[in-house]
Formats: sequence, C-alpha cells, structure tokens
Amino acid sequence: MKIIVTDCDHDNMIQEEEVFGKAGMTYTHLACKTEDDLIEQAKGGEIMMTQYGPFSRRVMEALRPELKLILRYGVGVNTIDLEAATQLGVQVCNVPDYGMNEVADQAMGMMLGLARKICEMNDCTKHKTWNYTEAIPVHRIPGSTVGIVGFGRIGRTFAKRMMGFDCRRIACDPVYEEGSVHEGVEIVTLDTLLKESDMISVHCPLLPETMNMINMEAFKKMKPTAYLVNTARGGIVNEGDLLTALQEKMIAGAALDVVSEEPMEVGAALFEFDNFLCSPHMAWYSQESALELKRKIAEEAVRFAKGEPVMYPVNHL
Repeated sequence: MKIIVTDCDHDNMIQEEEVFGKAGMTYTHLACKTEDDLIEQAKGGEIMMTQYGPFSRRVMEALRPELKLILRYGVGVNTIDLEAATQLGVQVCNVPDYGMNEVADQAMGMMLGLARKICEMNDCTKHKTWNYTEAIPVHRIPGSTVGIVGFGRIGRTFAKRMMGFDCRRIACDPVYEEGSVHEGVEIVTLDTLLKESDMISVHCPLLPETMNMINMEAFKKMKPTAYLVNTARGGIVNEGDLLTALQEKMIAGAALDVVSEEPMEVGAALFEFDNFLCSPHMAWYSQESALELKRKIAEEAVRFAKGEPVMYPVNHL
C-alpha cells in the first residue's frame, strides 16, 4: 500500500524507517500545510500519517477512493473530520498512550508549582528578597480536593500520581456513571467538581461539547482559592474568560500547556500574572515518548497494510 507522511516536523524519521524497513515497505514524506496541498500532493496515497494536516471532508473526498487510513501523530484528532471519515469509509487512528506519564507528570508539576508558589518565590528570592512571607497564603495539599476533568488514560494516570498526596480525588467523565467510584476516584458532575475542587486538572479531548467548557460561568462556580491546570487541548479553557478571572481574583491561579492559538506570543496579557504558569505544548514530551510515538504510528501503518486489525481506532467502520 502507498504510505504518505503528509507532514512531520520532527528532526528525523529514523524510527519510522526502521519499522518500515523491517516490513519491506517504503513511504513518501511531504510537507503539506493546507487542504490544497493535501489534495494536490497526496493523491494516490492509501495510508496517510499526519501531524497537522487538515483532513476535512473536502480533502478526503478528493483523495478517495485510494485513501483508506489516516494516522495522527499524537492523541488529538481535531484536525480530522471524523464524521466525514466514517461516512466515506476512511479509518482514523491515533496514538493515545505514548505520552501518558509525561502529561500526567507535567500536570502534577504545574499543579504543585501553583499550589506551593514555586515559580513566584523563585523569582522573588532571586530578584527581590529572601522572605517566605511573600508567599502567604499557601494551603496544605493533603486533605484538599483534586478535580479531574476527563478520566481517560491520562486522567487516570494523573489520579494515581495525586493519590500519594492524600487528597480527595473526584472526576467527571460521561463514560462513567455519576456516583460510581473507580480506583478510589469518585465520579461527579462537572458542576460539583467545579464547586468542590481546590485544584482542577483538565484531561478531556477537544470536542464540540468541550469547546470553551471552562468559561466565565465555570470560573464563577470555582472557589477563589482554587487552581486550574490544562494540559489537554487549547480551546477547552476560554483564555479571555481566564484573563478576567485572574484580573478579578475569581481563582487563585492557573497553568496552561496548551492554548487556542499557538504559539502564545511574548507579551500576552496572561503573562502579566505571577500566578499564571505557561509551557509551550510540551507536556507530551520526553526523549522516550517522542521515540515511542514515532515507532507506534509506523507499526500501526504496517498492521493496516498487512490486513491486520489496528490497535488504536478512533472511529468505527
């Protein structure tokens, strides 16, 4: 089968080449950025491996009937029209488990950074004064309530991390029944989670129903002492409303690894706040996870090409 990497900005393709080499397969590496690029350059491809490629209905219709599989470098598939893919008989897969530990670790690190005011006090100590009272108030973490929005692979991994801090852990996720308990985590409604949590970590996918889910209405329900962390997808937290929430001290602080429009430019209004932490969409990254991602996406392509069942289907044909 004809395999095309539509776009990939990684330094090299060593992992992919090794996997395809062992299977006796080859691939073509393109640099498609737009729908027109995909339509013009990827015609004839049966398996598409994509990082940022915009696979709209228009693109998929233009690439049919050859197009059979779209593989996403990563977890999120918001650049792919899943409804259209299913209707057109195009299988979509991602790699949902390559960076679970890294994202959970980043979320935990950001949460601890906020709650213990580590970054604020680092700057204060280096540039102002050696005085712990500059951090007041700081609240004890054991005994607090941690809310987890989205209880999938990463949400569950994060919950395991927080278990060691002797926190009450609650989560909301439509997959689970409200009131049930899983691995010591109570499933509650989003409304309950917002009202009762001292720290909230977002781990849900970006879907129409989660777009701008953490908005002004949500901030009004949160405790003024609560912290918010989002390492999931930009667009889930409304950044304009977050800015207002920080300006009006509706919450105690926030940390984002993802934003709706990346990159967030130097000088952004949110950067003015000492209680706002930001990292450049790096939660997924470690040397190990980067290699795992590349290996697993190539292995999924090989399975499909050989007629074997795929491991990570996103849609069901």
